[in-house]
Amino acid sequence: MAVLKKINKSSTLLFSSGDSFLVPGATAATLLMLGVLHARRLYDEKQAEEAREKGIELEFKPDVKVVSLLAHQELPVWLRPYAYRAWARAFHSNLEEAALPLDEYACLRQFFVRSLKEGSRPIDQDPRCLVSPVDGTVLRFGELKGARAMIEQVKGHSYSVSSLLGPSSFLPLIAEGDIQEEDSGQENTSKDKGKKSWWRISLATPKVWDPVSARPMKGLFYCVIYLKPGDYHRIHSPVDWRVLVRRHFSGRLFPMNERATRTIRNLYVENERVVLEGLWQEGFMAIAAIGATNIGSIELFIEPELRTNRPRKKFLHSEPPEERVYESEGVGGMLKKGDEMAAFNMGSTVVLVFQAPISKSVENGDISSEFRFCVKRGDRIRFGEALGRW
Repeated sequence: MAVLKKINKSSTLLFSSGDSFLVPGATAATLLMLGVLHARRLYDEKQAEEAREKGIELEFKPDVKVVSLLAHQELPVWLRPYAYRAWARAFHSNLEEAALPLDEYACLRQFFVRSLKEGSRPIDQDPRCLVSPVDGTVLRFGELKGARAMIEQVKGHSYSVSSLLGPSSFLPLIAEGDIQEEDSGQENTSKDKGKKSWWRISLATPKVWDPVSARPMKGLFYCVIYLKPGDYHRIHSPVDWRVLVRRHFSGRLFPMNERATRTIRNLYVENERVVLEGLWQEGFMAIAAIGATNIGSIELFIEPELRTNRPRKKFLHSEPPEERVYESEGVGGMLKKGDEMAAFNMGSTVVLVFQAPISKSVENGDISSEFRFCVKRGDRIRFGEALGRW
């Protein structure tokens, strides 16, 4: 109620005459509706938490049409800097990094997915470094003991890797050894001589290489990063890799904040998400972009035609996800470290699942070290900064 009182007070100022300015009806309505939706969201979250404490779980059902209409409502040029600066103050956004002047973002959606000025995020170019794909807070990370391992959401709440990523062609093989790498037929330099190419693989008949002869051995790791509403919303490639498969899970839209992770079981598995899966030089790589309340919409830059958070889209967890194999012969889209992949329309969560070396060895004169995370739980990290090295 306190939020609504503030909104009513603000609307009085907006509509006052005399020395004050007048706001056009459509603009005032947009601002008022945005405030009401935000107040409703806070109220719904509180009600849901109280219900779950009593053993009742409430589902969030945002009005997709209304949210989309507001996000795409064009604002008057003069109002844009005021609206976006107010947002930045509320959610601690750094507007100095925006690639364009504020008055060039015609609507909230354009502002939410804004790009950065060149050089705002220096990318760690160390070839033995995996960088953060987003700006956010590191919630959890660690090593997974096989493809059937569980990822801890919070103490007492866990979910399986397979339930998060879906029916992967590669995950069942990881528990046995690794994915067979095939020679691309291209010439290698003397420096890379003896190394197998990782960018070609058969999806139809994947093979498993001998774990005894595999040097170095590979482990399966994960990292969960939470994006707040005020964070930079684009998702970038953490390494050089080839994307082979995309899966879209039409799910629910529970909030992804700390309170929700403590109280909603299988939160990351229940919510709508897009999973990209493929290979990098160390083996398997998957990135799950998970939507949240009012922000299930996930834009995939490498597949612009993909539509998420569709109105009246039924989500039955017994049904398989919508899947696309980018090229049937197993050659998908190549992404370089730092390339833009996707964007959230506000904040949400990204989960990385990937293979990396777990033992030190010498192969063909190259020294390979075990992978280690260089972050701690709760750390704030920015896109391009190192998550781990080996």
